[in-house]
Amino acid sequence: MSRRASALIAVAAVIAAATALGACGDSGGSTATATTLAPSVASTATTAAPTTAAPSTTAASSSAAPTLGIVNTWSGATVDPKKLPLGDSKVSTTTATRGGLFACSAGRPNGQGAQVAGPWIDTAAGTWDSTRKVRVQGAVSWPSADYRETVTAAGRVLVTNDLPVKIQSGTFPIATNDPAYAYDRNPNSIKTQSFTVTLPMSPKVTATPTCLSMGAIGMLRNGVVLFASLDERNRDAVAYETQDLCDGHPQQSGAYHYHDIPSCLRDAAVGSSTVVGFAYDGFPIVVERDAAGRLPTNADLDECHGRTSPVALDGAVVTTYHYAATLEFPYMIGCRRGSA
Repeated sequence: MSRRASALIAVAAVIAAATALGACGDSGGSTATATTLAPSVASTATTAAPTTAAPSTTAASSSAAPTLGIVNTWSGATVDPKKLPLGDSKVSTTTATRGGLFACSAGRPNGQGAQVAGPWIDTAAGTWDSTRKVRVQGAVSWPSADYRETVTAAGRVLVTNDLPVKIQSGTFPIATNDPAYAYDRNPNSIKTQSFTVTLPMSPKVTATPTCLSMGAIGMLRNGVVLFASLDERNRDAVAYETQDLCDGHPQQSGAYHYHDIPSCLRDAAVGSSTVVGFAYDGFPIVVERDAAGRLPTNADLDECHGRTSPVALDGAVVTTYHYAATLEFPYMIGCRRGSA
């Protein structure tokens, strides 16, 4: 069967043995309720040694693909990165709303996460300044990083060991002399995982959006899993938690992850349509820009932080529902638009 023919087959996600993976938190001994990665994800963990050597992988490229005449026009006002609205008050456990996040859990009031709100957060105004936020120090390369993406009759198969491909991470656990330690004392180490995900090639939009669990909700094309934009307390994790030079950090079992589309991938995607990953319902996650290079805003997207429009996917332009990267909460996915 040809690649093009197989791409037209709608399939359900293959069910694999799911391993419980805790939500993002800072304590290796956290008592947070574990949440599964996804019904179609198998996971095992082993320790990987960091190195400064250049990585070698077979990863699919997340750089800007030919966009074949795609033109995006936004209606929302320009977002000020120095006054981004905090997402804390925009989280709901009952309904999906534009610019909000529909969470399956109310979170844990005493859950792990950043110990102190950093000086980049203005709690009185309900805003935060992304240009002032500290980053975890270090520049660690992972030559064993591996991400593979194939299209088969069974669907789109993503295989990764969850180490960042061709991208450096920070040094974890966070060192006591790292300025980030004053706000977030993440004691976790990055560990190799083993994830295999099979997604439908033709995902369907459901009539009613569904909530997002804590833990992994998608995978990016640099091989790193994507978590919802919340910490264990249902706060805006992107604002509160300190991440590294590419906006990632590990959780309790060592799974390195992002809470938004990381700046290193977002800034590298300069075209009008770049698919940087996939949500676990099968819909693509896209960095899309207008003619001036601007990202969309919440005003341009629906209650799940997505829209239906042409995107560059698998070497062609297709009109499909997709989730979009933005600078404002919920940053990439606000609820699940497709079937799990």
